[in-house]
Amino acid sequence: MARRALRVATRALILQDDRLLLVNAYPGGRSNLWCAPGGGAESGASLPVNLAREVHEETGLTVAVGAPALINEFHDPRSGFHQVDIFFRCTLVAGQLSPNWRDPEGVVTERRFFSRAELEARLVRFKPDSLPAAAWGTGCLYDPLEVIVR
Repeated sequence: MARRALRVATRALILQDDRLLLVNAYPGGRSNLWCAPGGGAESGASLPVNLAREVHEETGLTVAVGAPALINEFHDPRSGFHQVDIFFRCTLVAGQLSPNWRDPEGVVTERRFFSRAELEARLVRFKPDSLPAAAWGTGCLYDPLEVIVR
């Protein structure tokens, strides 16, 4: 298997009314897996600038990007894909979720706020497993390399 370049992505931890915003980033309902909004970082722009852009594309929301809260990495042993996600605490500055919003890339199909109790009781399927601890915790966590799930 050929080695592939390491991919860096940014993710937003956005709490509103003590609920965490997650998105379903699988077009056509191919998966019921939810994750924090964000995506691949583009070269030449800072991680916070990349994240603010990705959040707006996927949700229509404008955020202020704060401190890092979690570094998570995952890989696909079959393809050699390896990604490092850097999760930042973000504050909602403008906008509200609308069912009419469309991700210009067509990746995110749903967006919703979830309570800590819903996540901790595993009433929704999400990744990484450390997401609730990062969202409602303090400091910055590291979640070591794990195999990708779909």
